Amino acid sequence: MIAVRGLLIALVTVCALLPARESYAAVSMAELQRQAQQMRDREAKIWRDREAEQRQELQKQEAAASTAVARRARAEARSKALDAEWNANDQRIAEMRELLHQYQGNLGELFGVTRQVAGDAATVLNQSMLTVQFPVTEGEESREDLMRRIAAAKTLPSFDELNRMWFELHREMTENGKVARFTGLVREPDGEPAPAQIVRVGPFTAVSGGRYLAYDPAANVMNVLPRQLGGKRTGIAEDLESAAGGHVPAVVDPSRGPLLAMVAERPNIVERIQHGEVVGYVIVFVGVLGVLLSVFQYVYLILTRMSVTAQLRNLASPAPNNPLGRVLLAFRGDGAPVCSPEVAELRISEAVLRELPRLQRFQSFLRLCVAAGPLLGLVGTVIGMIITFHAITASGSSDPKLMAHGIGQAMIATVLGLGIAIPLLFINSGLSALSNGVTQILDEQSQALLAEDLKKRC
Repeated sequence: MIAVRGLLIALVTVCALLPARESYAAVSMAELQRQAQQMRDREAKIWRDREAEQRQELQKQEAAASTAVARRARAEARSKALDAEWNANDQRIAEMRELLHQYQGNLGELFGVTRQVAGDAATVLNQSMLTVQFPVTEGEESREDLMRRIAAAKTLPSFDELNRMWFELHREMTENGKVARFTGLVREPDGEPAPAQIVRVGPFTAVSGGRYLAYDPAANVMNVLPRQLGGKRTGIAEDLESAAGGHVPAVVDPSRGPLLAMVAERPNIVERIQHGEVVGYVIVFVGVLGVLLSVFQYVYLILTRMSVTAQLRNLASPAPNNPLGRVLLAFRGDGAPVCSPEVAELRISEAVLRELPRLQRFQSFLRLCVAAGPLLGLVGTVIGMIITFHAITASGSSDPKLMAHGIGQAMIATVLGLGIAIPLLFINSGLSALSNGVTQILDEQSQALLAEDLKKRC
């Protein structure tokens, strides 16, 4: 195949070299064979050169592989040596720890446990509202100071100190499971501490005068929350304080104060609307207006449906106080016979069309409110994000506290927009159903009148 391909290439080359002005001449077989032999020789030389290059490259790759294998063997040997050294050091450390433990003895173990327990208890006692119920006598060390001194001591505490430490811990654990009533210092948000009756639920919640309290460790007093829990939770606090026994519901804060303060600081509906600012007021106004109009139309449609139903039971005596009666009166006119069915149909259609605007009143406006609510919310969202970006630009940092106002306004506007759109959507659907029901009755009766008129004519 190589010889034939070389022969063809040589033949094409010879033909291409011939001048255009000369006619094609036959090439001798010997010349073609010589050229083919030359091309075979060149191809063989090229293959030998390539084979030599590939063999050299293979030798290089084999040498590199041998080097890598040797490097890996050295690394594995180093790893085994380090592993053996690590095991030896670990065993030596374990032996030294065991020796240290033997040197310390039981006395050192007791000292360590005492310091650890005292250090952990100092923080718990500092945040416990039981400190208000069990104040220290004059000249006596507070239980928190006692725990911190024992935790930082270099020597073992005395038996009296250990005895009081056990007593304070035991009393703390026991009182945590009780509901107690006692007299302690209560401070108003803008006043001085004054004695007052306090009811506490374990170490979690305390109430006084129907108000929730928070413990202030720095002043060792109970502070009245500046913002109280409203609604049902206030009644729960009053019932708890006035209870003489039995079981009563109570608000319990597992975090001992912070969660209660967070719930108290949660804004109500009015405050959230105020936080939405101008856009929020506009959204609420549109929603309230839509609700008022829909309530008015609901009342009108219900009364109209009742009057139409009553008229259906007495079609012989139409009354002008309902749409069906007015349609019947319009069909009868002044009592003169109708000249043609077309005139009767036009008269009935005119009467029905005259009733439709009042039946479908305010529905277009409600659909507008449904569409405008999310758009107004989107406007508030954009304004809130602009405020957020201005706060970031002015402060030069992305502090969440600085961005909270703008983001809150954006989210509240979105919620208000959806809050008026979704209810108005259902309200408008109900209005449409009521008005369509009355319109259906008018259409049915109109067709019945026309059918009866045609029957009389026939």
